Amino acid sequence: MMMPQELIRAKRDGRVLTDAEIAAFVSGITDGRVTEGQAAAFAMAVFFRGLSLAERVALTRAMTWSGTVLTWDLPGPVLDKHSTGGVGDTVSLALAPMVAACGGYVPMISGRGLGHTGGTLDKLASIPGYDARPGLDRFRSVTRSIGCAIIGQTSDLAPADRRLYAIRDVTGTVESLDLITASILSKKLAAGLGGLVMDVKCGSGAFMAGIDEARALADSIVSVANGAGLKTVALITDMDAPLASSAGNALEVTYAVDYLTGRACEPAFHAVTVALCAEMLVLGGLAADIAEASRRVEEARTSGRAAEIFGRMVAALGGPIDLVERATDHCQSAPVIRQVKAGKVGIVERVETRDLGLAVIALGGGRTRPQDEIDPAVGLSALARPGDTADILGIVHARSEAQADAAEIALRAAYRIGPDAPIRRPHALQRIT
Repeated sequence: MMMPQELIRAKRDGRVLTDAEIAAFVSGITDGRVTEGQAAAFAMAVFFRGLSLAERVALTRAMTWSGTVLTWDLPGPVLDKHSTGGVGDTVSLALAPMVAACGGYVPMISGRGLGHTGGTLDKLASIPGYDARPGLDRFRSVTRSIGCAIIGQTSDLAPADRRLYAIRDVTGTVESLDLITASILSKKLAAGLGGLVMDVKCGSGAFMAGIDEARALADSIVSVANGAGLKTVALITDMDAPLASSAGNALEVTYAVDYLTGRACEPAFHAVTVALCAEMLVLGGLAADIAEASRRVEEARTSGRAAEIFGRMVAALGGPIDLVERATDHCQSAPVIRQVKAGKVGIVERVETRDLGLAVIALGGGRTRPQDEIDPAVGLSALARPGDTADILGIVHARSEAQADAAEIALRAAYRIGPDAPIRRPHALQRIT
């Protein structure tokens, strides 16, 4: 077998790796024979040299089979959604119960935050008592009885990806199209899905800022997934501004509850969430077309069924039984809360969304090292969007006055105020099948 350092050298020099070489390296990542430094060096070599389609498939397959691969016997379709990540991307918390309320089953395996983006797993971890890493038996039971279960990667499912994912987060290799494809699909294939909808973000807050990059990633995921037998479609959605007006773990949980209960319904967040849910319903045969699926999704939310399912899921996984009714009581709040005014008259012309995500990390809401603990209470809320009249740019939630000062400076720097409203982009930019 080729030594890890020799395989790294081969990829560094641009050689195409064989299926057997990739499988052996992934096996080493899983059992620890490949060190953290070697895994990081491999990720950087892939970042610069790239993988062929055959290598990408081999890496995805090897990471999928590095652990348990689930099978399901359920009365409805097994469906999921995955996002490439952004700022204020709280969709998963709302989407899973909305699809479950329409007859789908959503065993969603979520990830930690990567780079400047928030992770669904970190948001769930801010709910007191919520077991984000249950055993597979409990995962299966909750999915079967309630319709959805959102958890993190367990040691059983795609363990090679779990280790490489954490290393990529802190080594500047998050944006690799090849590694993103293999990471996403290894988890989804291991979950035993019947259909997948990809949400590929594009804009200033996305890993793939340009439309061509986003399209390349969407094409990669759709082609590899369908080639592996997983029905997949992708939407490229706008991330030129925070999707939700809140960014931060506990803040986003509260936001999702407010959305599901009808206390809040921001147009951009609502449009993207409904569009992704509708694609899932059509993919699973639960609706004849997008128009019918959209109506069903809307009714699942307005009737209160989706909120009820979310509350039952949280309770079944160890969280409070009344989170939906008392989210603000259960979710931590920061001791320093500061409103940030624009300081000038005008209209929000542009937002450097990535900088807002970095501001949340600086507050303690994200990681700079894999072992870092996250402060669930900190973040930003009431964030202004392009086209809004410049008044309140946002509200800072911080652990200390010094942190609030730094976040206020970052918030002001991220906004461009001018006399003219920007041209609004569609929330969903392209659809790839």
